[in-house]
Amino acid sequence: MVSDTGAWDAAGVKVNVTRKTFEREMRKAKLSAYLGERSDYWEGYQLGLRRAYYGKKFGTGAQHALRMSLADDTDEVLRERGRGYRDGLGV
Repeated sequence: MVSDTGAWDAAGVKVNVTRKTFEREMRKAKLSAYLGERSDYWEGYQLGLRRAYYGKKFGTGAQHALRMSLADDTDEVLRERGRGYRDGLGV
């Protein structure tokens, strides 16, 4: 369920991202990615932000686990994407 006051995941647990915060952070991330400032990071951030806002409706458990693990990857691009995902999830 999504409302102006936040979202709940499939288990009924409240996700602490309001629509206003989601929209503001998404604008920031899209602009930063567009400007080329750590675009891999900001792409991951957008994915994490969507997961934080929509909960389990956004992506599968396997996708979530993979994205979380990328923050420790040896590949710089994947690591940046994973760090962005974690940061977006923590908004």
